[in-house]
Amino acid sequence: MIIDPKSNENFYYTLTGVVIPRPIAFISTISLSGELNLAPFSFFNAVSSNPPTVAISIARNAPSKRKDTLANIESTKEFVINIVTEDIVEAMNLTAAEYPTEVNEFEIAGLTSAPSELVSAPRLLESPVNLECKLTQVVSIGKDQTESGLVLAEVLIMHIDDKIVTNNRVDPKKLKAIGRLGGSEYSHTDRSFTLVRPNYETTS
Repeated sequence: MIIDPKSNENFYYTLTGVVIPRPIAFISTISLSGELNLAPFSFFNAVSSNPPTVAISIARNAPSKRKDTLANIESTKEFVINIVTEDIVEAMNLTAAEYPTEVNEFEIAGLTSAPSELVSAPRLLESPVNLECKLTQVVSIGKDQTESGLVLAEVLIMHIDDKIVTNNRVDPKKLKAIGRLGGSEYSHTDRSFTLVRPNYETTS
């Protein structure tokens, strides 16, 4: 089977069905007028360690309005990424609907906002990992109604719950992060295996 994205209107589902599992950026923002927003995005990853940089692709438009998350990031230049775990995955799903701008998704999901250290956007108290981020740039992808903004941002500070740390490292079995698959499917990430990276050395 060969699929041409230009002739397949459902290519999104194919793409998200094979690029798996994807980490989920549960992003909390605040508008210039003080309205809180909380929403999940799975086109997300870390792209640099120095400076520590993350990338998230966010559609610019919902069917009836602009996406609040991207609009808030562009106006305030700040946001927080909260890691989604087993304990909050159902609450996260409640925030995925397209609510009016004035609706507070923290309240919809029964979740708690907490003050951040360096940015105006709140952290999610129920998440064991919070990344306070400052916008570096937004790269436009596509155009018109299909336009997305590729958000590049520097991680200013990270909050980690001591309970998920073993030997000074985040323990994936304790973190119990959730990954995004295709359709309505998700995955657990606490099952792992080890492969040691090979080291190539030339000898004379």
